[in-house]
Amino acid sequence: MPKLLVIRLESCSAQNKIRSKERVAKGERLATLGRDRIFKLIDDGLLKIEPFSRMQVGSASIDLHLGDTFRVFEKTRDLFHVREDSDYKQVTRTVKVEHDRYLLIMPNELVQGITQENLSLPVSVSGRIEGRSRFARIGLLIHLSSGFIQPGSTGRVVLEILNVSPLPLALHPGTVICQVILEEALGATAYKGTFVGQVAP
Repeated sequence: MPKLLVIRLESCSAQNKIRSKERVAKGERLATLGRDRIFKLIDDGLLKIEPFSRMQVGSASIDLHLGDTFRVFEKTRDLFHVREDSDYKQVTRTVKVEHDRYLLIMPNELVQGITQENLSLPVSVSGRIEGRSRFARIGLLIHLSSGFIQPGSTGRVVLEILNVSPLPLALHPGTVICQVILEEALGATAYKGTFVGQVAP
């Protein structure tokens, strides 16, 4: 794994630990939602997942499948300025993979994918995307950054997928690509940001 990437991942882990310690110091209760609580939210109509099968729910997470639409970078070496108003669409384009086909992702290549499922969270619940260890072991990172899903948000989850292996990897739509972990959100309000209701990467 590239040195800079290792530093980045270790930094994210350290930041998460610091936030957890701060919440504990404030007396906040840290709660990851388990299987029974997830089913109750779904049965009560507070948590909506479409399409959905109850088989997707694990002990404390929900499996999500890879969709068939991706966003890839244009082949250019032009300078791109990273600012608050930067538009990623200026240097990327969307690609749709046909049935029974795959998207080839080369070593050190980053693409954006999206889940098949559309999630609607209640305002009392936030989400966190985690990859799967079977894919991490072959050098495929499913969500490089910004894996937090805001409370009360609705939409499909965009995935920042990076191949850090020395091999070309084929991404097949329909694969159980990641999982979402749900957590209590204390005093939150519904998300109304730029990417609310997103349906494409």
